Amino acid sequence: MSYLDFLAVHSDRLVDGTLITIAQFVLSALVAVVAALLSGLMKLAPSKPVRAVATVYIEIFRGTSLLVQLYWIFFVLPLFGINLEKFTAGFVTVGLCYGAYGAELVRGAVLSVPKGQWEAALALNMSPARRMWRIILPQALVGMLPPWGNLMVEILKGTALVALISVTDLMFETRQINNNTFLSAQAFGTALIIYYVFSRFLITPLMRWLERVMARKIGRA
Repeated sequence: MSYLDFLAVHSDRLVDGTLITIAQFVLSALVAVVAALLSGLMKLAPSKPVRAVATVYIEIFRGTSLLVQLYWIFFVLPLFGINLEKFTAGFVTVGLCYGAYGAELVRGAVLSVPKGQWEAALALNMSPARRMWRIILPQALVGMLPPWGNLMVEILKGTALVALISVTDLMFETRQINNNTFLSAQAFGTALIIYYVFSRFLITPLMRWLERVMARKIGRA
């Protein structure tokens, strides 16, 4: 079977799987951003219990395998009465895993904001929350966006593991096609190209654009 014939026969399944992968990536990225912001800022909190909660979350999700986390959330949590549908379990786990890595990026970026900016915001008599939201975070965002670009690519690659809990994403469909046809080069080669195109021509340009926009907004273009 030629490659064009292969695509003609299996294009519908590959497209459906790609759409699920995109959905998994977008939702995982949202979970990761929220988890990273919350836990990163919690690690800077003056309260020891708040810092402890953030530290436990970060250490558990950074120190264990994403695959083990997937199995725990999908197969073990139901034993404790917490049931998540497989699609939800997929993006929640991937998002929480990479959010733990992103938390350290947030913490480091916030601490890198010059001390004078903190003092200026304090002189304006801003509340701590308003000071962080209006003054500190916008400047920290410029510093954290480049490493977040790499993390977004890692999130995309991490979504491939959700196939192991039967989420019908691109990797799941590719494996099914390979099992039925034994055309490994065509099946996995197509998946490789799709992942690369999505990473190289969608995620990377988007993150670079966000870097330029944020730099212009705070006068660092």
